[in-house]
Amino acid sequence: MDKIAVIVVAGDAIGSAVGRRFARGGYTVCLVRRSVEKAAPHIAAIEAAGGRAHAFACDARDETAVTTLFETIERDVGPIEICLFNAGANTQAGALETSGKLFQQVWQLACFAGFVTGREAARHMLPRGRGTILFTGATASLRGGPGFAAFASAKAGLRAVAQSLARELGPKGLHVAHLVIDGGVDSPAIHQRRRARLGPDAPPPEAGSLIALDTVAEAYWTLHNQPRDGWTFELDIRPSVETW
Repeated sequence: MDKIAVIVVAGDAIGSAVGRRFARGGYTVCLVRRSVEKAAPHIAAIEAAGGRAHAFACDARDETAVTTLFETIERDVGPIEICLFNAGANTQAGALETSGKLFQQVWQLACFAGFVTGREAARHMLPRGRGTILFTGATASLRGGPGFAAFASAKAGLRAVAQSLARELGPKGLHVAHLVIDGGVDSPAIHQRRRARLGPDAPPPEAGSLIALDTVAEAYWTLHNQPRDGWTFELDIRPSVETW
């Protein structure tokens, strides 16, 4: 029977990289994002390398849709062994410019959707007594900063959700872990933001100042494969030059 890895909010950076890593490890990967079309190139890359992958459309903020998603994967693909919740929702705005609507939108994607995803993954894993549920965190999971009231509160909330699930589900055989990405990742989106901030003629980033996507993906792989007598709840990774 296939081993199934589900990545909810499988974007073009961390989500797709984790998908490729688990596919290399023998898992059938389910990439979940709002647009199946945007997942197509990542599915093609996994299949071209000899892996197995499926794309599913789902808005992770929609509780009913997430419930249906997990039921569909369990029925049509196989039993889920690993689930990663990978929503970013990185939003920067001054406190006076942050509307209630924006604050709620960030919370819904970065925190509420994570709870629903973790709950539904656990619902299917618990009867089997095994499984891994992972959450992508950020620097903002641990501390707030100017302009990040919405994002930091949502990410800190997600960390608390993950910690609560870990304490509740660990004794029942489920490994729940939270990964703090404390630094920029080497991805097109990060480079685009950097050019927008510094201008098109800005020098390239200092060597080693961004985290390689394969490095992040390997960290998730390592967490999933830890033995039960040595589970990690929280792992933080950052470039050696990052101030922390």
